[in-house]
Amino acid sequence: VSDYRQSLQFQNLNEEKRNIQLEVTRGSRRIKVSIFDLVVGDVVPLKIGDQVPADGVLITGHSLAIDESSMTGESKIVHKDKKDPFFMSGCKVADGYGTMLVTAVGINTEWGLLMASISEDAGEETPLQVRLNGVATFIGIVGLTVAAAVLVGQTGTKTAINGAIKILTVAVIIVVVVVPEGLPLAVTLTLAYSMRKMMADKALVRRLSACETMGSATTICSDKTGTLTLNQMTVVEAYVGGRKINPPDNAELLSSTASSLLIEGIAQNTTGCVFKAETGAFEVTGSPTEKAILSWGVKLGMTFDDARSESSIIHVFPFNSYKKRGGVAVHQAGDDIHVHWKGAAEIVLASCTSWLDANGSKQPLTANKVTGFKKLIEDMAADSLRCVAFAYRFYDLERALADPCRPGVKEAVDLCTHAGVKVRMVTGDNLQTAKAIALECGILEDANAREPTTIEGKTFRTKTDAERDAIAEKITVMGRSSPSDKLLLVQASRRRGHVVAVTGDGTNDAPALHEADIGLSMGIQGTEVAKESSDIIILDDNFASVVKVVRWGRSVYANIQKFIQFQLTVNAAALIINVIAAVSSGNVPLNAIQLLWVNLIMDTLGASWHWQQNHQQTT
Repeated sequence: VSDYRQSLQFQNLNEEKRNIQLEVTRGSRRIKVSIFDLVVGDVVPLKIGDQVPADGVLITGHSLAIDESSMTGESKIVHKDKKDPFFMSGCKVADGYGTMLVTAVGINTEWGLLMASISEDAGEETPLQVRLNGVATFIGIVGLTVAAAVLVGQTGTKTAINGAIKILTVAVIIVVVVVPEGLPLAVTLTLAYSMRKMMADKALVRRLSACETMGSATTICSDKTGTLTLNQMTVVEAYVGGRKINPPDNAELLSSTASSLLIEGIAQNTTGCVFKAETGAFEVTGSPTEKAILSWGVKLGMTFDDARSESSIIHVFPFNSYKKRGGVAVHQAGDDIHVHWKGAAEIVLASCTSWLDANGSKQPLTANKVTGFKKLIEDMAADSLRCVAFAYRFYDLERALADPCRPGVKEAVDLCTHAGVKVRMVTGDNLQTAKAIALECGILEDANAREPTTIEGKTFRTKTDAERDAIAEKITVMGRSSPSDKLLLVQASRRRGHVVAVTGDGTNDAPALHEADIGLSMGIQGTEVAKESSDIIILDDNFASVVKVVRWGRSVYANIQKFIQFQLTVNAAALIINVIAAVSSGNVPLNAIQLLWVNLIMDTLGASWHWQQNHQQTT
């Protein structure tokens, strides 16, 4: 019954795992639907890390590269353009972004036809089954023959045979009593129950052993955005032309040059979309950062469709976690080419040589002005703001986004700390922003902490393996980190003997998720590549759910320890009594039937009863 219920549970979990939520465009409007509700004719936007949900054909694409190894077996990345516009379901987006028109879904896709051919079962027996049937028939005939021979055999040798059988029975029974066959049942019941309870606590277990491994975790390397924070952003502070725009959506304070360049950069350099409903309300879709920027653009007077129609995109530089910036080159009605960049403020600033003043005039970016811009960035970061800069050729416009800390995260971090689990923040954000959020969440206690307690990814990666091992345990916050920096931190922590859990949501987090003892991916913001590389999926993207996984993992250990203590007590008692009695007198006080009865109650029923009692206490 337990195995059957567990198989049903796994089936339900697999169905939940396959129920991918994705964005589609229907009637010029982007909406979220289940992958099961996708239909032919839907327009699907694709970006780095996405899984191609159906067969389709390219509509638009910018630097769009697809990993088709799951279908073709070839590891070569395929670039999609007018020469090769076809997509196959199940493939992964390796780079760039674009849109596709769905031409086939479900069983009619290439993947569906392949799966259908694999799953066809003619009901024929395998060669092994044929051989086992033959062996079983042979053993049955031999058994019947021997039984008949015993029945007609002479009774003169009964006494000797009975004596040998008695000795053999005692020896076998002692072995049966000593072997803890109830232990595997107790472990299976505990893991299965914990997995079901974790599902209720928003944690989808992909690998059963991860339940108990999480109970041994000594350090958790957590991303900031969306896990420790809400990932719901709004623009709260903006600096344009060297002065603060207050409120940040006050378009009257912008020069006409700055306003037109900013609106063009926002509308063209984005993977999001703005839809104006019949009621006049605006629906903004895309990543949380994109939604915040587009909403800000709408408040500044941007008409999304009009702004995009005034120029055409000729090249895209996709944003990724290594460059921490993304750009677009657009062709104006004349012969002008405008290049817009958007990304981490200090990285964009380092590439600029001029800036746009309050009157819309270009000014040289002097050392004093660079220092002033850096001070603005540091001040915004210290207020827990994510700083993003816009640049147009030689112009630099900055603005900041607020991403508040999730409710309950501080309590969850405190719980981890008191339980002996160190929480580290590993984020691609500015180090000052990361420190401010870490202080707010309780991860960092000292506001004046310096290296190596707080460290930048580039500093950590330039150190030797020995140096990284030496400082790994001291690191609490790592800012401006790339996925490879997270991987290096995981490797260093494991070499120091830690059991490491890692959270991640991006495609580039896959190596760290795979390397860690427990990989935890995000169910909402996580890409399909990240989910497949993880052991547990956190369905609500909340760090508090990670802590619940640790709690259930430890309950697994506690339950198994208590059962082993209970079982060893009975095993030792039965073993000692029977061995001493058998050696000293040749007889045992407990006969075979009595020992088997004790063994049945203690192992099978005992495992089930003890598991229920422990989990009632845990719950």
